[in-house]
Amino acid sequence: MRMHRTRVVCAALLAVSLAALGLAGSAQAKLTGNYTKFAQCPYTNSEVRKCLYSVTESGEVVLGAKKVPIESPVILQGGFGRPVKGYSPFFAATNGVTLSKVPQNVPGGLLGIVPTEKQSWLVKALIKFFFENSLTGVNSTLELAGPASEIVVSELNLAGEEGTALKLPVKVHLENPFLGKNCYVGSSSSPITWNLTTGETSPPAPNEPITGSGGEFSLLEEGRILEATGTSLVDNSWSAPSATGCGGIISFLVTPIINGQLGSTAAGHNTAILNNTVFIGASSAVKTNNEENP
Repeated sequence: MRMHRTRVVCAALLAVSLAALGLAGSAQAKLTGNYTKFAQCPYTNSEVRKCLYSVTESGEVVLGAKKVPIESPVILQGGFGRPVKGYSPFFAATNGVTLSKVPQNVPGGLLGIVPTEKQSWLVKALIKFFFENSLTGVNSTLELAGPASEIVVSELNLAGEEGTALKLPVKVHLENPFLGKNCYVGSSSSPITWNLTTGETSPPAPNEPITGSGGEFSLLEEGRILEATGTSLVDNSWSAPSATGCGGIISFLVTPIINGQLGSTAAGHNTAILNNTVFIGASSAVKTNNEENP
């Protein structure tokens, strides 16, 4: 079944590339239709073969003892080149926003008080009001750690549901008036590295294997753009460094408290589940669509 799926997806990916070769010079507006998603793709770069626009619409990030649901969409965009041994180098979005910085609410806020499933809706609402407000509430923002060139993509693994589909170096920014502006887990010199797969993971204990999904795919714009819906990228084998820089001038007091709340962030204690809709387009098709009208 998996081999059959891989063959079908390979054919679809090839169709996207071949369809781009037969573009006619019909009159249309600059980056029309689904091509508008690739406005920040560096398609004029001769090394870029495909454009990527991926929206993470739901999922969760578990960092030690803290679980943060993804409630606000996060966008990964840019381009990638010809694969070398199955993996393609990545190129940054032209506006510099390769990975959008979108704050996600941390349940329980600064004090870590989270209602149980058995508690009434009123108790849950009161806990949210008192412990997730502007003073005690905490936002968690995922940021790219390092240059976009450190991202790696495999189209075949993404669709074939095996191996690493997306290697993504990130850091987590914990935001709260009390924590200051520099409270991070991970950094450019010590990133959290996600080796995300649409297949099954093999994590160390106590985590157990989880399975992603390549989703369902369809061809848009006369076969020049591949859309994958219901894609789930997962990794629960990664480790994370301790938090740093929390609390400003009293960081030496606050940072240990934050790390105490997080608990162990060693491999086997963390999880990333990213549920996405992914668009991949041939850069030549995007470029032609842009050039057809001055």
